[in-house]
Amino acid sequence: MKQYFTLLLFSILILNSVNAQSPIIGFTEDSGNEQQKLEKEFEEKLEASNIDNWIQKMSAEPHWVGTKFGEENAKWIRDQFKSWGYDAKIETYHILFPYPTERVLELTGPTTYKAKLTAVPVEGDPFTAQGDALLPSYNAFSKDGDVEAELVFVNYGIPKDYEKLEKLGISVKGKIVIAKYQGSWRGIKPKLAAENGAIGCIIYSDPQDDGYGRGDVYPEGAFKNKTGVQRGSVMDMPTYPGDVLTPGYGATKEAKRLDREDAPTITKIPVLPISYEDAQPLLAALAGPVAPQSWRGGLPITYHIGPGPAKVHLKLKFDWKLVPAHNVIATMRGTDFPDQWVMRGNHHDAWVHGANDPVSGMVALMEEARAVGELAKNGKKPKRTLVYCAWDAEEPGLIGSTEWVEDHKKELQEKVVAYINTDGNGRGFLGAGGSHSLQAMVSEVAGAVTDPQTKVSVKERRIARDLVNGGNDSFELYALGSGSDYTPFIQHAGIAALNLRFGGENSGGEYHTIYDTYPHYKRFKDPEFAYGVALANTAGRITLRLANADIIPLNFSQWHTTVSGYLDEVMKETEKMRTSVEKHNMLIEKNAYELASDPTKKYNNPKPKEKVPYLDFSPLQNALSNLEMTIEKFNKLDFRTLSKDKKLFINKKLMEAEHMLTSEEGLPRRPWFKHQIYAPGFYTGYGVKTLPGVREAIEQKNWDEAKEQIDILSQTLSNFNVHLKGIISRIE
Repeated sequence: MKQYFTLLLFSILILNSVNAQSPIIGFTEDSGNEQQKLEKEFEEKLEASNIDNWIQKMSAEPHWVGTKFGEENAKWIRDQFKSWGYDAKIETYHILFPYPTERVLELTGPTTYKAKLTAVPVEGDPFTAQGDALLPSYNAFSKDGDVEAELVFVNYGIPKDYEKLEKLGISVKGKIVIAKYQGSWRGIKPKLAAENGAIGCIIYSDPQDDGYGRGDVYPEGAFKNKTGVQRGSVMDMPTYPGDVLTPGYGATKEAKRLDREDAPTITKIPVLPISYEDAQPLLAALAGPVAPQSWRGGLPITYHIGPGPAKVHLKLKFDWKLVPAHNVIATMRGTDFPDQWVMRGNHHDAWVHGANDPVSGMVALMEEARAVGELAKNGKKPKRTLVYCAWDAEEPGLIGSTEWVEDHKKELQEKVVAYINTDGNGRGFLGAGGSHSLQAMVSEVAGAVTDPQTKVSVKERRIARDLVNGGNDSFELYALGSGSDYTPFIQHAGIAALNLRFGGENSGGEYHTIYDTYPHYKRFKDPEFAYGVALANTAGRITLRLANADIIPLNFSQWHTTVSGYLDEVMKETEKMRTSVEKHNMLIEKNAYELASDPTKKYNNPKPKEKVPYLDFSPLQNALSNLEMTIEKFNKLDFRTLSKDKKLFINKKLMEAEHMLTSEEGLPRRPWFKHQIYAPGFYTGYGVKTLPGVREAIEQKNWDEAKEQIDILSQTLSNFNVHLKGIISRIE
């Protein structure tokens, strides 16, 4: 396998060398050569020692939103930016944040057990022994509650698990469910449990997924030990992220706020995360059917589903208070186009110490900004304005960034070229997602950055990995769902966005636990901080390229190929649904006919399924066909000899392109999400749903809504087509 991998890398190197002299997107030959020299100079200024020192400093103490150390970090970040030549300030919002004051979980029958709910300190990591300074393990935006009921094991607690329970004749109504982490975003588990009638939800990390089933546990290895607990928000972010009391507008001091009882994104039942040490006695006390093979985990027990006879008591109470969220905003004014902004962001708050999540990404952003500042001091300032952001309150629900975007939405839509996000970093392969109009430019940059381990480009290494795993030989962006601070930019404000990180060779179980510390990070994540430098190099080159391009480097051909692929998926899935239903109903009719012919026969006939109607996708097919012709014309345009005024016009129109893919009405039942191409799934959380209005209506078998969403999406694509034609007409 190693020889095969090496051969793939060599082949890709040969292939890419053929195109090595090609000009970079958005630049003339002369300006492109100057840009490549600038990027090389930028790269040479990056230092791993800064990343190392800053991770130690920022993760020295717990710093969730509202803490003193969190505020100190924000002020220190601001001051660093000022020293590098940026105009830096802190913008503060006042957001609702629940702190746990009472957590009780006990097995009350047929045996008894009181959950410890405490992770143990480990030898060699003094940060895990900070006692009361550590944030208790809990799920933010769980409801207060005091409930007692029989327990039901629901596997990962996702839709298909409830379908299985229904087939088994097991109801969770009036019960407390216990679900494994993984399988989906954690907030979907209590959401579905409540919709199915449960009165409480427990989430635990099974060792098969996140513990000794993966490798040695901390401190011997990187993985979760028996007492580790993953904190995290269970806010209903697929409805809207951000402050739960100020939906759609900034949580300023004077903002009008909803009553807490009326906030739709607070989870409807009490929810508590626990360790697999605390989960084992609860699961061992269950009876009922043995769980299906695919449901069983790594604990040394027989996994039963219940309900009961295990009975549990869950009591949770929170201090619901407004706390300050401190966003750092650092600006370097552009020389030529000061009203065109390239934005870069990472959050600075953490559930506990957060050495990996988010500090490793935050310090890479800072090292990038420091190097850019040195270039500027040497007379090489960017042409467009750079805005570097350190967000607060990301962990409880993307709150800091969302409130800032909501508060500045109109200005951002007028001025922002693109937003580049990071959120923690490891080692291995470049992960890059975002607006597919940026794919070609990101691919070029990835081809210019050397991987610290293999010494080929990070693009070549990524493609080689993809080929080994059965993928293709091109560099592609993944579609953005949710889970980090790009969400308000792309999906609410309609601003082109990217999300970047390295990973794949840094697995571990520290996520959102007390073990996400500097010692853990240095041992198991990025020991030499080489990939911190690689992230700063990759994101910095993208930032500088967007800042200095003569014409904003968007490629709509790759965007069109990707979106056309999404439509093909939806059409094929619809046809697959139709065929499945037809086969199901034909079998019922066949059985009924045979029964009528021979009454002695016995069949346990299932119920007929609702027929899947033929949906007319032609408006979407036509819209994409028209777009293809327009994009072909756009690609033939020669931007090199245009006047300054025409370049200004074109760049302004290109800045607006992503916004044309939004609908002001937003998605059904969640109007905060405006984008018609990318959105987090209503029942997947972080996981993306592409063409979300159409796709989810079909998945939910809401055929009238599917027809409406096809029309809305086709109109959106037609508007996008008109927008591109407007650029063409100005140049021809």
